[in-house]
Amino acid sequence: MKAWPTRRLQFSEKQEIQVEKGGRSNSDTSSFSLPFVRKTEANRANGEGKEVNSLSLSLLLRSERKIFRYVAALVPNLTDAETEAVQELMCNAAILSAHSTDTMKTRIMLLILGAFPFSVLAADVTGTWKAEFNTQIGVQKYTFTLKQDGAAVTGKANSEISGEKRETELKEGKVDGDTISFFELLPFQGNELRITYKGKVAANEIKFTRQVGEVATEELVAKLEPAAAGPQTPAARGGQRGRGGRGGFGGPIVLGPDDKPAFPPPPEGFDKARDGIPHGKIETVEYDSKSVGNKRKTLVYTPPGYSADTKYPVLYLLHGIGGDEEEWRRGGHPEIILDNLIADKKAKPMIIVMPNGRAQPNDRVGTNAMATAPAFAKFDQDLLKDLIPFIQSKYSVKAEREDRALAGLSMGGGQSLNFGLGNFDTFAWIGGFSSAPNTKQPSELVPDPDKAAKQLKLLYVSCGNKDGLIRVSQGVHAYLKEKNVPHIWHVDEHAHDFQHWKKALYNFSQLIFKPSSK
Repeated sequence: MKAWPTRRLQFSEKQEIQVEKGGRSNSDTSSFSLPFVRKTEANRANGEGKEVNSLSLSLLLRSERKIFRYVAALVPNLTDAETEAVQELMCNAAILSAHSTDTMKTRIMLLILGAFPFSVLAADVTGTWKAEFNTQIGVQKYTFTLKQDGAAVTGKANSEISGEKRETELKEGKVDGDTISFFELLPFQGNELRITYKGKVAANEIKFTRQVGEVATEELVAKLEPAAAGPQTPAARGGQRGRGGRGGFGGPIVLGPDDKPAFPPPPEGFDKARDGIPHGKIETVEYDSKSVGNKRKTLVYTPPGYSADTKYPVLYLLHGIGGDEEEWRRGGHPEIILDNLIADKKAKPMIIVMPNGRAQPNDRVGTNAMATAPAFAKFDQDLLKDLIPFIQSKYSVKAEREDRALAGLSMGGGQSLNFGLGNFDTFAWIGGFSSAPNTKQPSELVPDPDKAAKQLKLLYVSCGNKDGLIRVSQGVHAYLKEKNVPHIWHVDEHAHDFQHWKKALYNFSQLIFKPSSK
């Protein structure tokens, strides 16, 4: 470490900060020996402007114990360069104390603290950071390998989801105090999808906000991996900060008084096929999509006893980002749930259409479902201009808005709220189950609360209390409540999974197409 500086310093009493002295001392005069101030009483400096070597300074202060302990707490385990900067400041403080009255000493130290360059305490993020978080397409695992040089950060991100691994270079990385930011580029249909990260460094973790293009905002926590050898970074050495709630995709889960069930749990076997009751039919059909430019597939459930002589209401039921037109049948079995409800006379006979909400020519999930997110935002054109007219031409359905419902899970829940609340002339019954971050801001969803209150037959919003995405639905509910828009807010004990979605469909399908559901 470099030798202590020898310097001359002038101080003006005009440069002072008036404070109320605090702290206690066991005696009127207390000596302190900080890590970088060696106590040598015999060589104490005297006289204004006199040359002083800081090694020979003794800091004798009356009742300033609290101030010096605060300084010491601020600067543990600094690098050599950082320590040199602190030494300079403390040298100045000691010299000024030697030339000042007791009253001035406290003011001097607080002046020095006020001028302290806290940037020397900025986080050092060099190291390996790991994060694991839930998304609509499954668990994503990330390893960030970061190297900091001054304020600049370089590195790589290694990720894994559903067995697929990839490595990307981190770009425009920088650290400003305890904030880190960078982005990665993900190849997508010949273009690049920009994923930006902004995080707060606290002790051994970075709390990131991850923005995936314009379709999703995610929260995740990256933990610092212990170094194999060598000293820890200042980020790792800092004090541990408390964390509230549960982390993961969507951020911490914080439940409020409104976040409770609106319905009792469904009876045992509500989603199991029953013998001795009529059963409907489920089939896959193709339709021409002018908006996408090719033929597309959709599943269609027709209720028991379906007849061309009867007109039926229609529920359009949408899947999540990791699914397709088969997802609801694979995980939720709407055909079984509706067969049972219709047999028990709890739901009106209806047609359920389960399309592919990924509006692009190749609408398969592929190896990176998240990269297909932009196609979900364009599905409204396919839904409104191609799919609905096709269903009306092929099946015996009612064509009034009061006879058409739209609901979905996760990404499909966001689509349902976005498209349903944006098209009151088409849909009167709308449901969002565990809606994803593709959901528009509540004020965008419902810019005219009075109109929504008049036009809606039912607005159903639900989520599980173990779902990291619950903040999306909580925000929608809070806005609707504030604006007096009638709706149902249902929170059960599940996570982001089909246990919640099946039960949401069970509840929702009993309410739609009936006279009074508000």
